[in-house]
Order: sequence, then C-alpha cells, then structure tokens
Amino acid sequence: MKSAPATITPYPDGPLIVRGDVAITDADGAPVVTRRRTVALCRCGLSTIKPFCDGTHKPAGFRAE
Repeated sequence: MKSAPATITPYPDGPLIVRGDVAITDADGAPVVTRRRTVALCRCGLSTIKPFCDGTHKPAGFRAE
C-alpha cells in the first residue's frame, strides 16, 4: 500500500498538525516515538509533553501570525 504524502498544517494560534508518515527527531537528532499518523506539535513552547501539544497555548493566550 502506497502511503500518502505528509502534510503540515499550522492551526491559527495553535499547534502544527502533522499528518502522514514522517520521522520526528529532537534537537540532538534522536528519534521521537509517535504512536499515531497524525500528531500536534507545540508552537508556543509551553507544553509539558514537548514536542507535542498539550493545549497550554489556549490559557496562555498564544498568538501566531
């Protein structure tokens, strides 16, 4: 089965939604384990489960252009 191309969608004032078969690594290049084909990556920097979003951007009032 051929996999669909990966997509990254920035949600207004929220996370980056990554869909598809992608490899995510940390700042040192070590692989980050993902258990789903769709993940939300933190953009506000306040998540307690980085690199993933935990919704902290909402009460923090994060805004992105």
